[in-house]
Amino acid sequence: MHGYFKCRDVESHDTEYFLFVIVTEKSFQYEDVTCSKPPVPARTDKPLMGIHSNKNFIQTNAIENIMAVPKKPRPTYADTKKGDKQILENSGLVPKYIKKKDYGQTPEYLLQRRDEVRKAQEEYNNYVKDRMGDGAMKQLSDPERHKILQALKKNWDDLLHQYQGLSVVIDTTPKKYKKERLELEMKQLERDIDLIERHKTIYIAKY
Repeated sequence: MHGYFKCRDVESHDTEYFLFVIVTEKSFQYEDVTCSKPPVPARTDKPLMGIHSNKNFIQTNAIENIMAVPKKPRPTYADTKKGDKQILENSGLVPKYIKKKDYGQTPEYLLQRRDEVRKAQEEYNNYVKDRMGDGAMKQLSDPERHKILQALKKNWDDLLHQYQGLSVVIDTTPKKYKKERLELEMKQLERDIDLIERHKTIYIAKY
């Protein structure tokens, strides 16, 4: 309970208001009183007597055990010399994947990718055929391809011989420039040689 009361000063004739609060004591109660356990029976309370059952528990348990299907033990493996056991299913030793229905079959996304590559190759072949029919392109023959490849390799050997003949100490600008130029030319020849060796069929445009 709370409220206000006023007090007036005699000398200044001012009125002031003060708040007052009345505190009442409440009885303490535990929060879990409602969910507490039932009380302990009194010493004078008598248990229920005379309740009987015609069920033969021994015979019932025997029948249930006889008819019950035995549980299969979970496969385990021992991974230490002391015999510590682990579950076998999650160990990676069980061949689960080879028993799948789709094991050994090509995935669907690979089949789609194969079809896309095949269509792209067909379109490219048709384009090359049309261009060759117009006389704008010609195919490089095997002897010509082999001759160009041998010439590129010979040029690379010549540049390597020049590179090995450079002085050990590169202390001047001309020496540094020559070394960098030989390295760039050798790298370009290596890319050209790799390109020709990887592609057996090469087309040359006629200008």
